[in-house]
Amino acid sequence: MILLFTATFTIMVLSSLDQVESSAYDKIVTHSRIRAKSQGPNVCALQQVMGTKKKYFSTCRNWYNKSICGKKAVVLYECCPGYMKLDGKHGCPAVAPIDTVYGTLDLVQAKITQQYSDQSKLREELDGAGSYTMFAPSDDAWKENMPSSALVSRNTELYDSLCYHVVNKRLLTKDLKNDMILQSINDNHDLYINHYSNGVVTVNCARIIHANQVATNGVVHVIDRVISFAVQTIMDEIETNDDLTTLKTVALRSGLHGQLGESKHYTLFAPTNEAFEKLDRDVLERLMSDTTVLEALLKYHLLNSVQCSEAIMAGSVYETLEGSNIEIGCDGESLTVNGIKMVLKKDIVTSNGVIHLIDQVLMPDSAKQVIELIGKSQNIFSDMVSELGLSAAMQPETEYTILAPLNGAFSEELMSMDQRLLKIILENHIVKLRVSLSDLYNGQLLETLGGKLLRVFIYRTAVCIENACMVRGSREGSNGVLHLMRSLIQPPETTIYKRLLKDGRFKIFLSLMESAGLTDLLKQEGSYTLFAPIDAAFDTLTEEDITLLKSDINTLRAILLYHFSNGVFINGGLEGGVTNLLKTIQGNNLQVLSVNLPVGHEDILILLKKLIRHIQLKVHPGLDMPPDGIFTFPSGPKVKVVIGEPGITTVKRVIKGDSRVTKVKKGTERDPNVTKVPGERRGDLSFTKVRQVVGRDPSVIKVTRVIKGDSIRKVVGRDPSVTKVTRVIEGDSSVTKVKKGTERDPNVTKVPGELRGDLSVTKVRQVVGRDPSVTKVTRVIKGDPRVTKVKKVTERDPSVTKVTRVIGRDQSITKVAEGNPSVTKITRLTESMYQFD
Repeated sequence: MILLFTATFTIMVLSSLDQVESSAYDKIVTHSRIRAKSQGPNVCALQQVMGTKKKYFSTCRNWYNKSICGKKAVVLYECCPGYMKLDGKHGCPAVAPIDTVYGTLDLVQAKITQQYSDQSKLREELDGAGSYTMFAPSDDAWKENMPSSALVSRNTELYDSLCYHVVNKRLLTKDLKNDMILQSINDNHDLYINHYSNGVVTVNCARIIHANQVATNGVVHVIDRVISFAVQTIMDEIETNDDLTTLKTVALRSGLHGQLGESKHYTLFAPTNEAFEKLDRDVLERLMSDTTVLEALLKYHLLNSVQCSEAIMAGSVYETLEGSNIEIGCDGESLTVNGIKMVLKKDIVTSNGVIHLIDQVLMPDSAKQVIELIGKSQNIFSDMVSELGLSAAMQPETEYTILAPLNGAFSEELMSMDQRLLKIILENHIVKLRVSLSDLYNGQLLETLGGKLLRVFIYRTAVCIENACMVRGSREGSNGVLHLMRSLIQPPETTIYKRLLKDGRFKIFLSLMESAGLTDLLKQEGSYTLFAPIDAAFDTLTEEDITLLKSDINTLRAILLYHFSNGVFINGGLEGGVTNLLKTIQGNNLQVLSVNLPVGHEDILILLKKLIRHIQLKVHPGLDMPPDGIFTFPSGPKVKVVIGEPGITTVKRVIKGDSRVTKVKKGTERDPNVTKVPGERRGDLSFTKVRQVVGRDPSVIKVTRVIKGDSIRKVVGRDPSVTKVTRVIEGDSSVTKVKKGTERDPNVTKVPGELRGDLSVTKVRQVVGRDPSVTKVTRVIKGDPRVTKVKKVTERDPSVTKVTRVIGRDQSITKVAEGNPSVTKITRLTESMYQFD
C-alpha cells in the first residue's frame, strides 16, 4: 500500500513539473498528437499550406478553419519529434537513435549543414565533448540562400557563419523564452529568441520547423533559413539604408532617433521614400512642420514587441506606441497591415527588434486634421461644410470639435432649404474648442461657430447634446475631435410656456397650471422635462370634473407637478429593457416603463384616472425629444369608471379576467361578523341568483379578491345581512351554495325585517345546533364565476365581500348601486400605456 501511494505521488509530482515547464510549442505538439491518435503511436498531425513546402503544428483556429494566412491547408501525418517509423508497423513506434550533434544532423534531414560542418572543420566540436544547441538550417534553406556560394567557397567565413548557429549549452524548446538573447560560440554574438503563444519559436526570425532532436552532446533544432549576424540597431539600419532617408528625417525631427537606438524589442513598419512621395505635398509639408504630429506618426509605425513574419498565421490586433491599434495579418506569403498588402521586405533583424519595409505611410488619427477624420457615414455633412464655405474656419492651427450627424439625419426637405438657413444649422455642429469625450460633463455649455450655446446631457449609457445623442466612434485628430451624432442638433429657441401657447393644443393644461399658480414654472430658467397632456387627454372630463380639480389646489398642484421631471430627459438617454427612474418635482419617482400613480381623495382619484390613464410610459425607438423638453400624448382616457350609488363598494384590486359580471348576495355595515336568525327555520333555505337585495339598513358589500370573473352588474341592499367571500379564483361568483354550517362560531345571521326578492340560489343543506348557522366562504378555487359553489364553509367571519385586485385588459365595471352613499376605489390598473407623438 505504501509503495502504491509513493508511486502515485511521484507520478503526480512529475506531471505537475511537466505542466509547469511546458511551453506553447510543446502544447501545440501535444494537440497534434491528439489529432493524429487514430494514425498510431507518436504520430503528429500537421498542416501544409497548399502550393508551398511550409508545414505547421497548427493552432485550433487554423485547424478548424483549414487554412493558414488565408490559404487552404491540407493535413499531413508525420512522426513526432524524436520518433521513427518501422517497416510493417503502425504509426511511429521506434525512438530515433541517439548520436552526437554532428551525427544527428543526418537524422533530421539537415545533410547540407552536416556537409558544411565537415568542410569548415566545425565537425570536431560537434562530434566532441560538450553540450551544444545547434540551430541547423534545413536543406531547403541552404538551397534558397544562393548568395551563400561565396560564403561556402571560403572556409573561414563558412565556419564563422555556422558557429553563429550554435550555442554552448543544451536548450530545449521549453527553455527558449520570448525575447531571450543567447550568445553564440561565434565570438559571443547575440542570437534573438522569440517564443509566441501560437507555438511558433524563432531565432533571428527563422522558424524552428523540427525541434528537440536530442543528441549525446546537446540538441538540434532545424530552422527554415540561414541566419545572419544582427549587430545594428533599428536606427543604424535607417541611417544606412538608402530607401529610408525620409524616414531618417522624420526620426530626427520627431526626436525618436535616440529611442530607436536603445536596447529594446521593437517592430518597425518602415515606410520607404516612395511611400512618403505618395502623400500630397501639402500634407507632407504640414507633417514635417509639426514635431508633435511627426512623433505621433512615427510611433504609429512602432510596436513594443518583436513580430517576425513567420509567427503571423492570421490577423491579430496590436497596440502601437502611439496608442492606437493596427491589425497585422498575412495573405499567403505577404504580410498585411490593416488588411492591405504593403510589405515590400520582411524580417530585417536588428539588435533591438525587426524591420518590415512598407510602401505606404500609416496615418493615425492623431496626425490628421479633424476634417480629415470624417468618414463615409458622414460624407453629406462633409460635402455641405465644403460647399457652404465653413472649411475655411477650420484651419490646421485652430482647435475645434465637429459634431457630425450621420447621413440619415439629412432629409430632402432639409437639403432643399435656403442656403443661409442651412449654414446656420451646420454652424451649430462646429464647436469653437477641442472637447474630447472624457472632457464632457452634464450641464456643460459649448459655444458653436454661430454663437449658440449647446447644453450637454450625460446619462448612464448615452451622451447627448441638446436633442441629439452621440453614437460610438469618436475620434481625435491633431487639431480637434470628431463626435458622431445620431440626428441634427436643434438648439432651443423659446421657453416651454411659449412653446405650449404657440402650439394651441394645451389650453386646458395651461388653464390648470394657472389655477394652481404654477405658470411661472413654465417661464423661468431651469432644466425640466414636461410630460404635457394635450386637450384631447381631457375629453372625458366634464365641467364639474374640471371645477373639482381646481377646487383642491394642493391636490391639483401634486397632479401637475407629477408631469415634471427634474433635468432634461432626452429619448436617446433612455436605457432600453430596464425601468428608468426620473425624479419628479412633486417628489415621487416617475418610472419610465412602470409608473406609480399619486394618491388623492376619492373624487380626485377618479379624475386622476381620467387624466393619467396609463401605468406605463412607452417611448418608441427613434422618438426625438423636442428641444424644449416637452412630450405630448394625444388620446384621452379609456377607463370606464365605477358609478357609485347608495351603498359602500370598495374595489381593492382585480387580477386577470373580465370583471363585468360579479354578483354579491348581501351584507350589513353594523356587524360584518354576525348573521342571526331569531327564530327556528327548517327545511330547504335555498337562495338562487339574487338579482336584488333589499334591506332597510345600510349594507356593506366587499369582495376581497376575484380572479377571472365578470364585473359587478348591480347590487341594491337595504336589509342587513352579511356575506363574505374571502377569495374567489377562476370562476363565476354569481351563485353561492352553503353546504354546511357549524354551531361553535358565535357568528349569527339576524334578519330583523322582511326579506324581499328572489332568494332562489343559496341552499343551506343542514343547520347544526341550537345557535344560528355560520356562513363563511374562505376560498373558492376553480369554477365559473357566474355559478360559484361553496364546497366548504369554515369558521369565523362570513360577512365581507371584497374585490382586492383586478389585472387584465378589460377593467371596466359597469355599475354598482346601493342604498347609502357610495365610495368607489380603484387602487391600481395595469397594462395600459401612454403613447407619445
